[in-house]
Amino acid sequence: MKSIKPTILVVNDDGITAPGIKVLIEAMSEIGRVVVVAPDSPQSGMGHAITIGKPLRLDKVDIYEGIEMYRCSGTPVDCVKLAVNKIFKGLKPDLCVSGINHGLNNSINVLYSGTMSAAVEGAIESIPSIGFSLDDYNLDANFSHCVKYVKELALQVLANGLPANTLLNVNFPNTNNIKGIKICRQANAKWAEEFDERVDPHKRPYYWLTGVFQLNDGGEDTDVWALEHNYASVVPIQFDMTAHHAIPFLNTWKFNV
Repeated sequence: MKSIKPTILVVNDDGITAPGIKVLIEAMSEIGRVVVVAPDSPQSGMGHAITIGKPLRLDKVDIYEGIEMYRCSGTPVDCVKLAVNKIFKGLKPDLCVSGINHGLNNSINVLYSGTMSAAVEGAIESIPSIGFSLDDYNLDANFSHCVKYVKELALQVLANGLPANTLLNVNFPNTNNIKGIKICRQANAKWAEEFDERVDPHKRPYYWLTGVFQLNDGGEDTDVWALEHNYASVVPIQFDMTAHHAIPFLNTWKFNV
């Protein structure tokens, strides 16, 4: 009896023509039937934004032979929502993978990432989901050393599933000598942000966001540690943002209303 290949939704935030998504499409095509829905332009840093004030466009395109692909005018999350509602028509794919992103989405970056928000939206739709990122912002980044890990993690998720309301945040160091995979927690870090003020030809000020990544965590079980020691970091994340440990504390308050 011939086995049925899994259906895999591929999304990203760098845009449908980005090198990273090409590598992800090729890797997933070796595992199952691939359907791509990706933004028509870069959407980095969009987080979980959705489009509500203007119409969305979804156009079928022919970029890679034999691959069903759609270009979306919206955000990465819009891409997943449209895929589920208009392309799959409620029949969920077996896996959603996002990336491979140009640049890390470790630690606090997961909150800002369009790549990870697309994967989060997949998980919200009860689709096993993974976001992949590489520590290289160059458009000519070499993703070849990531491919075997991308495939292995996808196969593991397809075979074993994931806990409810959970997805994986996977980051790769920029090295050809990845030592292996580390299951990690998200490091405690933040961006110390600054705004570089400049003046345009009309004498009006404008600003470029800059900043320094501040690590406040010396643990050897974090994604930052793993990447610094040339491991691929795998962090299970959830979209339930309840601070459960704070509930007992809040219940000690005496409300005067």
